Amino acid sequence: MGTPQRVAARKAAAAGAIAGGALAATAAASSLGAAAYFARRVLTPDRRRPDDTSILTVERDTVTLDVTPETVVPGRYGLWLDREHGHVRLGDIVDLDESKGRVRREVLGLDFGHLAPGFGRWNPYYYASPPDRSLGLPTQYVDVDTELGTMPAWVVPAAVPSDRWAVLVHGRGARRHETLRAIRPLHELGITVLVPSYRNDLGARSGPDGRYNLGLSEWRDVEDAMRYAVSAGARDLTLVGWSMGGAIVLQTLARSHLADRVTEVVLDAPVIDWADVLTHHAALNGVPAPIGGLSRALMGRRSARRLVGVHEAVDVAQTDWVARAGELRHRTLLIHSLDDEFVPVGPSLALAAARPDLVEMPRWDTARHCKEWNVDAVRWDREVSEFLAR
Repeated sequence: MGTPQRVAARKAAAAGAIAGGALAATAAASSLGAAAYFARRVLTPDRRRPDDTSILTVERDTVTLDVTPETVVPGRYGLWLDREHGHVRLGDIVDLDESKGRVRREVLGLDFGHLAPGFGRWNPYYYASPPDRSLGLPTQYVDVDTELGTMPAWVVPAAVPSDRWAVLVHGRGARRHETLRAIRPLHELGITVLVPSYRNDLGARSGPDGRYNLGLSEWRDVEDAMRYAVSAGARDLTLVGWSMGGAIVLQTLARSHLADRVTEVVLDAPVIDWADVLTHHAALNGVPAPIGGLSRALMGRRSARRLVGVHEAVDVAQTDWVARAGELRHRTLLIHSLDDEFVPVGPSLALAAARPDLVEMPRWDTARHCKEWNVDAVRWDREVSEFLAR
């Protein structure tokens, strides 16, 4: 038996150990919950797109907007009006007064709706309608059979029947309209263009879990689009991908039995390594690095599928194409601005350095994410056309 003091000390130590264990368990549960929440945010489509750009004044050929990182970048862009009931195309900056927070830009055309002071939403795609209405090119509205059912797609036939097709793959949360900027130079090269949907797109079928899989399941829908093109007479395929569309293209090249039909690839601001992108966004949102790392680990664990809310595990390691550079087999033009704020350019530079035999990467700057065409459409068209013509 111990003295009363020793007994009290042992009881205090035991109570402290229990309390410490409880605190540790609470902290672990909190970390797990935070990591699962971040994973779900990354993988869940965001349907809410608020009108968040102030339209201050409207003149005959110009419009004055509030200054934001988007509205002060040079080039051509669009602006959705009145919750997408209208759309206007904007040109270069006419006047910038940062002290007053105002920027005046050219008005290149009102596509539909009414332009008036109020609020709108920046449209980096520039175009707001299908190819026949936006580009004046004959367009077929078709359905592509996929494992989930039919998915809507556009086909822009070459002026002369061609066995060379391009499949254009838009990015995460984007619309097919994102790809319209590439259609004209491809059409002028005599290439038939197919713009498919993939799972969880607005207006398309949802995947089994209703969540993005960062290219690890979406590639199957792109393969089905390639199969559609081949059944329609395509012999040679070009794949073009923007942002997550680039990640989807890379998975397609690695996994599809139709990859041998692909002759060249164009990637615009692609996700070369999802771990790098997720680390970047965790830092931007104040998510501690350990939570971000745990989030990525949870995505890839089969045992955590219900926690993350996915049907298939999302193994981020499979999306690291710097590590997998030796697997690449296709000529690739990689367009990625040094000033991309959303998908850091580092992995693209590393991939180009690792495979100079296959990857061409001209220097681009100034443009924000996926906006190289907007900043310099003439250069974008020329570089893509020259690459595909070789």
